[in-house]
Amino acid sequence: MNFYRKFFCLIVFALFVVHTSSAQSGTNSPYSQYGLGLLSDQTSGFNRGMNGLGIGFREHNQVNFINPASYSAMDSLMFLFDIGMSGQITNFEENGHKLNANNADFEYAVAGFRATENLGVSFGILPFTNVGYNYSVSEYLNNDKNTVYTNTYVGSGGIHQIYLGAGWQFMKGLSVGANISYIWGDIERTVTNSYSDSWAKSLSKYYSTSVNSYKLDLGVQYTLDLDKKNSFTFGVTYGLGHKLGADSECDIISMDPAASHPDTTSYIVDDAVSIPTTISAGVMWGYNKQLKVGLDYNYQKWGSEEFPIYTVVNGEPAYVLTDKYYEDRHKITLGGEYCKDEYARSFMSRIRYRAGVSYATPYYKVNGQDGPKELSVSAGFGIPIVNSYNNRSILNVSGQWVRTTAPGLITENTFRINIGITFNERWFMKWKVK
Repeated sequence: MNFYRKFFCLIVFALFVVHTSSAQSGTNSPYSQYGLGLLSDQTSGFNRGMNGLGIGFREHNQVNFINPASYSAMDSLMFLFDIGMSGQITNFEENGHKLNANNADFEYAVAGFRATENLGVSFGILPFTNVGYNYSVSEYLNNDKNTVYTNTYVGSGGIHQIYLGAGWQFMKGLSVGANISYIWGDIERTVTNSYSDSWAKSLSKYYSTSVNSYKLDLGVQYTLDLDKKNSFTFGVTYGLGHKLGADSECDIISMDPAASHPDTTSYIVDDAVSIPTTISAGVMWGYNKQLKVGLDYNYQKWGSEEFPIYTVVNGEPAYVLTDKYYEDRHKITLGGEYCKDEYARSFMSRIRYRAGVSYATPYYKVNGQDGPKELSVSAGFGIPIVNSYNNRSILNVSGQWVRTTAPGLITENTFRINIGITFNERWFMKWKVK
């Protein structure tokens, strides 16, 4: 199979992934009802073994799309294609009540190759946010045990991302890069208030937003070699914050059993949603081409963005933008990888061992108070795939535990299995016949 046929097959596969990814949600979390939903990890299989670490990592045999400057490090002979999926079990706990939920999701599909000397290119699809929940809360009306009212909350959708990026090493040790992305998706949320008595009115609120916009991320990496065994790589990324040009609609439907038709009121807020300015910095220490230890810090400036809410203004119901909904998000990650010798004949010596830990603050508020904070740890392996014609591909497997909690709110404990396969093919090798 020649280069063009392989490339065509990858494009067809990517289109299939776009279709399937748009139709599913990878969460059951009630916290996905806030803001744009749960923020996706946006990392590949090798990053996830280190709990998402990677701003300062430069890999010749992995696509490290969280810092596009790293593309310049990709091997000149290889075409890399990486796909990933995950499965998770989440335990929800509130006021002594517990509930479990399961999810599985296709996470990402990315590719990368060296276009020319010191210039690497990558493209792919990955999730940006996820929305998926369905739960209800029932109580007696004014302590009247003959009447029960129920609030039902349902949400689905999310935002997806396709990117094209390039990384260029324009001088020794110093690289720059950029990812330009198209982001799209629909987010739908419903809140329905109903009563056990047939004579009572029911009230439903339908919220919907459709996003079609762009995303721009820039990256820089600088590698400093201290001696033959020790080196440091410093990385910085910048994500452009901007309005998404998406309107948000709210429909209020009141149903009176005595009336023949429901009473509907619609509100629209123009240009209602946005993404924040994002700045990340990381450092990676490498020792003897065996040990890599890194530290990343991520800052998302959500606090300066607005979000539409349904409220009462001057005694009248209204659907308006507020700057009191979001708050700045901070995340710090520490992790590393060890591989005795990636070129050794011994299979065990080529296995990569990874681990990482993270702490993150929320980007939204819940009823005026801070949302849940997140603590997570992970561990995993990079296992070489060895067969008669290829010994360069890697199976990346990791387990991750995530605890999401806030005072007076639901506590979530999630155990997630991440599986990624990096296919490493020598598409650009030139054979010489003597």
